[in-house]
Amino acid sequence: MTVYFECTTRTALPIQELFDRARSIDVHKDSMARSREEAVGGVTSGLISKGEEVTWRAWHFGVPLRMTSRVTEMEPPDRFVDEQIRGPFWRFRHVHDFSEDAAGTTIVDRIEFEAPFGVVGRAVEKLVLARYLKKLIEGRNRHLAADF
Repeated sequence: MTVYFECTTRTALPIQELFDRARSIDVHKDSMARSREEAVGGVTSGLISKGEEVTWRAWHFGVPLRMTSRVTEMEPPDRFVDEQIRGPFWRFRHVHDFSEDAAGTTIVDRIEFEAPFGVVGRAVEKLVLARYLKKLIEGRNRHLAADF
């Protein structure tokens, strides 16, 4: 079963700066320090672009995980999409949409995923994984929006 959720974040940053922070491997690593996330393959620093891949190694729920994602769509500075091509999910798609107005920029993250838990795991997907992932994205976005 596909699980879907959205996270919306507002910031005073200009759209291009937020767009670049969102696709920065280095900023992502900083925002995910608690899970010891490291880029270990593909693009391992700088800005990732359409068609490029990154392999992440991290610890979640006390388990070491690897996930390789590819940027499948990019319309600077309004949108990009990354999708898992190898990793723990059956399917994982992350749409990053950006819009700007006089007060600043909004990023809306749209996440869709399916975990390999079968019928028994549908509750785990919604009650555990979706909440956990939403908190990760919200924390990441607070980091993106911060003035550093």
